[in-house]
Amino acid sequence: MRQLSLDDFVAMAPGLRRGYHANYYAMYSSVLDGIVTDPALMVVPVDDHLVHRGDGVFETCKCVAGGIYNVDAHLDRLDRSASALSLKGRCGREELTKIMVATLRAGHHADALLRILLSRGPGSLGVSPQDCPETQLYVVAYHLLPPFMTRKPSGASVASSKVNPKEATYARVKNCNYLQNVLMKREAECLGVDFVVGFDEQDCMTESATENIGIVTPAGALLFPALEGILSGTTMLRVAALSESLVEEGVISRIGFEPLPREQVRDAAEILVVGTTHDVASVVAFDGHPVGDARPGPVGLRMNALLQDDIHNNVAMRVEIGR
Repeated sequence: MRQLSLDDFVAMAPGLRRGYHANYYAMYSSVLDGIVTDPALMVVPVDDHLVHRGDGVFETCKCVAGGIYNVDAHLDRLDRSASALSLKGRCGREELTKIMVATLRAGHHADALLRILLSRGPGSLGVSPQDCPETQLYVVAYHLLPPFMTRKPSGASVASSKVNPKEATYARVKNCNYLQNVLMKREAECLGVDFVVGFDEQDCMTESATENIGIVTPAGALLFPALEGILSGTTMLRVAALSESLVEEGVISRIGFEPLPREQVRDAAEILVVGTTHDVASVVAFDGHPVGDARPGPVGLRMNALLQDDIHNNVAMRVEIGR
């Protein structure tokens, strides 16, 4: 085992590249005060509290056809999460937006996900936040998959999760301690389903690993879990706002956020998975039983179409990255 110098690292960096690095386009680091495009340089200090304590907050936006979607909602939630952990922002919103745009432009992909991480920062390997002199900011542009229903138009399968849901206070904060979320995703993979969804001590539905879940009742109501116990998804809230037009058309009767007992979920006419990466996915099977007629339902398909139009064509919801 040899001891490596900085010169050694520079010499060996090209050999550190792996196949999956092709999915990483560019990264801004306040530690470096700049943007890098070589994945070997996309690193975070090991003593950053983000690494060894999960002490940080994050957001994931997406850029579609050269426009970052729903930026204000994401940055509003980033501010709320940071405030809940007493994290001071590294820069103002205007400067952060410029960094986001510059990172995407450096990555040379008009379609990409953008991860924004605000950390407590480096300073020690201890637990005290007082050890960290200043917060740090990392912004990463990386691969965006097509929406779920584009990849799997036949619809999604969902199972009930056995992972204990987060306590409500922490569920509402998008912090970097995502162990329960990771375990839920692993659970879905082990079960061979697309998503799992949690249920709280009252046996009411909470959320999936990184997505919100809603239902359409047999009476035509579009319902999502009460916001007090889940992360307020930016896509969920946007979809709910867009779906007001479906109420006006009589396609659905109302839109609500309220406790959803497991029995009500099982009896739903439609179940919907909503998130930044997947958009609106229609569920055709829940816990091995068909949802509706086991085909994507009309409300979910309409909601997804409304969202697609908003993402691509609503200039007020897009920050164009230019060239």
